[in-house]
Amino acid sequence: MSKRNPAGGAHGPGTPATVALTAAGVPFTGHTYVHHDTATNFGEEAAAALGLSDDRVFKTLVADADGTLVVGVVPVGGRLDLKALASAVGAKKASLADPAVAERRTGYVVGGISPLGQKTAATTVIDASAASFSSVFVSGGRRGFDIEIAPDDLVRATGGRYAPIARA
Repeated sequence: MSKRNPAGGAHGPGTPATVALTAAGVPFTGHTYVHHDTATNFGEEAAAALGLSDDRVFKTLVADADGTLVVGVVPVGGRLDLKALASAVGAKKASLADPAVAERRTGYVVGGISPLGQKTAATTVIDASAASFSSVFVSGGRRGFDIEIAPDDLVRATGGRYAPIARA
């Protein structure tokens, strides 16, 4: 079940992501849901709990592109195309970052990594499909909490860009 206005206020619990958006004056809505400790596919869990299609909820993945960490944001029903991500950031190749490295660099735990408010800013690429929605959902910085945000606001808030980086 989704809670639109949880105890943390209209924007949800205070996380680095919500703090960054609030400080920047970027509009968003926080949505909490019950996270189950047995869940392994966090994005699909969020989509199901919030009653949304898999193409409107996006997961945040950290990749190593020629030795530099970058962030790819793709629909939870798809996969990150590492070759397309590498191309989008001008790298020869990319591979998923080690989860422990991703957690240290972002300041978030796997399953709760947000593209917003990361401890160390990284180049961010958002799949072009996001632009077709009036709003999309991304992790709010912890498991059981997603942020609803306009795609163009997400691009601006992350300093990112759109590119076709998802595959079925």
